[in-house]
Amino acid sequence: MIVAHDNSVAERGSRLAASSQKSCMFLKFLIFTQNLPAFIMNLSNQYSRNEAAAWKKNEEEFVMRAKKLCALLLTTAMISSVFAGCGKTTSTTDKAGSDTGSAKTETKDVKLTVWGPQEDQAKIKGYNDGILKAMCDSFNEQHPEWNITFEYGVCSEGDAKDVVTKDVDAAADVYMYANDQIPVLVEAGALSKLGGSTVDEINENNEKAMIDSVTYDGSVYGVPYTSNTWFMYYDKSKFSEDEVKSLDKMMSKNLGNGVTNFAFPLDNSWYIEAFYYAAGGSLFGDGTDASAGCDWDSEAGVAATKYMVDLAKNKKFSCEKDGSSIAKFKDGKLGAYCSGSWDAKAIKEALGKNFAAAQLPTATINGQEGQMKSFAGSKAVGVNPKCEDQEVAVALARYLAGEECQKIRFESRGIAPINKTLAADEAVMKDTVIKAQADEIANAAAVQPLLSEMGSYWTPAETMGKEIVQGDVTEANAEKKTKEMVKGILSNGL
Repeated sequence: MIVAHDNSVAERGSRLAASSQKSCMFLKFLIFTQNLPAFIMNLSNQYSRNEAAAWKKNEEEFVMRAKKLCALLLTTAMISSVFAGCGKTTSTTDKAGSDTGSAKTETKDVKLTVWGPQEDQAKIKGYNDGILKAMCDSFNEQHPEWNITFEYGVCSEGDAKDVVTKDVDAAADVYMYANDQIPVLVEAGALSKLGGSTVDEINENNEKAMIDSVTYDGSVYGVPYTSNTWFMYYDKSKFSEDEVKSLDKMMSKNLGNGVTNFAFPLDNSWYIEAFYYAAGGSLFGDGTDASAGCDWDSEAGVAATKYMVDLAKNKKFSCEKDGSSIAKFKDGKLGAYCSGSWDAKAIKEALGKNFAAAQLPTATINGQEGQMKSFAGSKAVGVNPKCEDQEVAVALARYLAGEECQKIRFESRGIAPINKTLAADEAVMKDTVIKAQADEIANAAAVQPLLSEMGSYWTPAETMGKEIVQGDVTEANAEKKTKEMVKGILSNGL
């Protein structure tokens, strides 16, 4: 139980007491005036009949004057008591507030199930039980109006879609997920639509790309806490900061025998879009318009396919396979490699003092230099609509994705913060990986479309990449293959 001082209750109590005193005083005066004639008559019996006769003659006049005098005294007394009461209000209230004015507010008992990745629940420096439990305990302490009992479960952001939708009723009240899963989760009734001050806070503290990443069909379905994209790592003993701005410059440089200039997972559909964007292509317009379709089968799009065909044949290029690029970095046999923050630790160890990272370079396709772009998304905290305590669950989601917890993730796990204030912090900006990721989001990324039509994108795009690496796509059949890919991407009714 929480004891909270309530001055308004104390003030009402003091006023009630004062009012009762006034009523008592008035009643006494009233009784006195009503009994006054009888009192006077009793006095008259003590005098002689002659004196009584004289008294009786003047009795009415005396009583009238006495009543007037009593009325005057009563009025004066009441006015005095009113002003005295006003003068005592503050001191009486203060006393009531400090001694007897405290009001007890009931604490609401709440049970919440929270799912998060294993990394957030493993022992780490400063957090014996993991950062997730520490963050939830801190939230509980900051909200004395709730007494929360937490239960925890392991579910990575990438697996949320599959795990949560198996049984939404039995799933966690609050969980973390990758934003590209929003359409499936919403359709399954597994994500609460957010609004009010929660959305205002999201809009105030995040860049547009991150806001868009959790917006689906015009509504917000989660609170983002980190960006989810990829960028480029490089060996700064092999490339300068200026050279890594252009892929063409990088590929033209001779790094020595047996050294690969550029490694890229070309057969991965989460990466291949970079070249079509560099050629000026679009996917579902700005990513929110399904009717806009995909224009990668244009002349520029076909040129992008041919560019990748030439790149794959280049001996200075390698298609990333099962960590082969990190091994090459360690052996000093690789200039640059595209990946995300999840590979940062291993690449830092491999490159040592030559470790560097940057946003994606440009590529000259069909005679035009264009910016290569990665898909940008986020990882977010969502609330299950089946949760009985929506107010508490939403408040927890806001906290777990907020500035305080983003700082904990950055300091303990190196997770890039996206809160505007925190992202601009000097300590954060000194981090090479986080700066590269922030630059990528700001300058060289396209928000991954949150449309159900994206479900038909992944396989055709992956097939294109694999066939390019295998040599099945050539300059001669590039146009045909590109049109087949786009037809497959638009197979979902467009």
